[in-house]
Amino acid sequence: MIKTVAILMGGWSPERQVSLDKTAAVEDALIAGGYDVRVINVTRDIDDFVAALTPRPDVVFNNLYGKGGEDGLIQGVLEMMQIPYTHSSVVASAVGMNKEITKNVASQHGVKVTQTLSEPYYPPYVVKPVDQGSSVDVTIVMDHDNFIPVTDDMMVERYVAGRELTCSVLDGRAQAVSEIVSATKFFDYEAKYNDTRTETILPAKIPKAVYEQAMEWSETIFNAIGAQGLARCDYRFDEGGEGLVFMEINTQPGCTADSIGPSQVVYNGMSFVDLCSHLVETACVKNK
Repeated sequence: MIKTVAILMGGWSPERQVSLDKTAAVEDALIAGGYDVRVINVTRDIDDFVAALTPRPDVVFNNLYGKGGEDGLIQGVLEMMQIPYTHSSVVASAVGMNKEITKNVASQHGVKVTQTLSEPYYPPYVVKPVDQGSSVDVTIVMDHDNFIPVTDDMMVERYVAGRELTCSVLDGRAQAVSEIVSATKFFDYEAKYNDTRTETILPAKIPKAVYEQAMEWSETIFNAIGAQGLARCDYRFDEGGEGLVFMEINTQPGCTADSIGPSQVVYNGMSFVDLCSHLVETACVKNK
C-alpha cells in the first residue's frame, strides 16, 4: 500500500522563505520514492493546519525551520493528532533549539563548548538569539564601535576564531565532517543561502584526531538530547589555540541534495531519494 506523506513548508519564522525554497527537492525525492505526496503551506492558523491534515496522512515530513517548526511546537500538535512525523521529538526539538540548554547538556557530557559571557562584555564576542536558526540576527562584535544592545532573548559568547566545521548525524551515527569556507567572517544567513562564493569541503582536510573527535562529539550530543532522524552539529576549529569547540546543533537541517547534511549522507553511499524515504519510514516506526 502506498503511503501518503504530507510535507510541511513555510511556517512563520524568519526562515519561512528557506523552507519554501527547499521543499520542492523533498517533494520530488518522495515522489521518486513512490509516495503519494501533498504539500502544506503552514501558517499560524491552527484551524487551517488541521483541515490541511484531513484526511490524515500516514506520515508528515517536517520541512519547517526556525520558531514553530523545529522548537517542539509543531511536533506537539502532531503528537496530539497522533500523526507520525520526521526528525526529532517535542523535547529534543525544544532542547536543540535553545542554544544555551544544548551547550549545558553537551558540556555535561564532556564536550568543549563556547564560553557564555556576562556583563561587562569585552570584544571580540558574538551576540545571537537563544532560539533561532540559520544564523538569523547573529552579530560578531570585534570592537566597541559596533556594539549592539543585548535583549533578554539573546546570548553572548566569547568569539572563537578558526575554521568552521560541521558534522551530520543520522539515527545516532555520525556521517562525515565538512569544512565551510565562507567569504564572510562566519557562515551567516547570507553566506548560507545567497553567497555563491561559499565553499564546502567534504571531507574536511583537518587532522585525523580532530575529525574523529567531531564525529564522536556529534554522536554524543545527538544521543544526549534524544535527537532522531537527521541532525547537524556545528563547530569551530582553532588550530594552535582553542582546538575543537562545539557551537550548536540543528535538529532540522536543510534538506536538498546539495545541503550539508544530506550531502554527507550521500558521501557515505545513500542517495538523496533513499534518505528522504528512510526518514519517512523510520518516522512511521518511531511514532508507533
